Amino acid sequence: MPEVNAVQVASNPHQTLLRLVFGSTGTQVVGAVVRLGLADAIGEGQTAVDGIARHYDIPAERMNRLLRAMVELDLATEPRPGVYSLTEAGHLLRVNHPGSLRHMARLVTDPVTQLPWSRLDSSVRTGRAAFEDVFGRPMFEHFAAHPDLSALYNAAMGEITRGLAVELAECFDFSRFTRVTDVGGGDGTLLTTVLGRHPHLTGVVFDSPSGVAQTLGAVRAAGLDRRCTVTTGDFFEAVPTGSDLYLLKSIVHDWDDERAVTVLRRCGEALGEGGRVLLVEQVLPERPESTEPRDPFLSDLTMLVLYGGRERTRADLVELCTRAGLKITSTATLPAQPGISLMEATAT
Repeated sequence: MPEVNAVQVASNPHQTLLRLVFGSTGTQVVGAVVRLGLADAIGEGQTAVDGIARHYDIPAERMNRLLRAMVELDLATEPRPGVYSLTEAGHLLRVNHPGSLRHMARLVTDPVTQLPWSRLDSSVRTGRAAFEDVFGRPMFEHFAAHPDLSALYNAAMGEITRGLAVELAECFDFSRFTRVTDVGGGDGTLLTTVLGRHPHLTGVVFDSPSGVAQTLGAVRAAGLDRRCTVTTGDFFEAVPTGSDLYLLKSIVHDWDDERAVTVLRRCGEALGEGGRVLLVEQVLPERPESTEPRDPFLSDLTMLVLYGGRERTRADLVELCTRAGLKITSTATLPAQPGISLMEATAT
């Protein structure tokens, strides 16, 4: 048999297609690992399958099959037969790891996310979020009626916001402002990070009641309860006044154009003299590029399937702001967050 090198395999169209077709298998392995808490059971060092199997009261032979799938997915290694340790990626599935993405992995692999994807073609045909077809109501309404899912969603969003929050707090000039309202601020990860870095600031986390269900505890844990308040409401109706900076991070991509314009308009209406809106959004390239470090066009379909929203190009975002009565005064990017745009705007 002729030798086949890695480059040949990678360029084999059959292998490329089959890797995509069977990609959901890996997704479900990750889901099982998270639901079982298997990464925490393996822990820091090397752990024998027999001990893990006893912990779960599962036959060692069957547990070994799952553990070897983790090895194939680069979540674990098997340094000796029947002995396993986590890779750096595997450690991210542990509960107390500082960079943990456990909640995000749990959310994405849950049926509440996976089932709508089976109707992607319907969403492409109709422009309607498949989530509504599966669960009978929009995603945020469904989560509001299920506090466990809402808490999971808030925690997952907090996990993927941590790195961006640190960089934004370091790179953006907050010295010009005194009070920041984080519109749709969820569990407060972004604003508490900014306030922790800039002690002259006070702030408001503004979101729906389900969106801020865990926020007050996070604010208190950060020692910011005297500088940060938590307020609930509907940002389609009104946004609290009194701040000179309104921060919207990954908010407008959740919505169609009309509702996105409404949110931006409400922020503009809340602005006082010299106030600013800071839009933090992923920018969709004009065309797919193989060198893109993110997957913006897959993210765009995620917005469609789950929310009925969309990712947008820079020109799209400028147009939304213009329709909302806002004028873009500056744009920037975060060095370690490829594809993320900072767009600062004033009321026209």
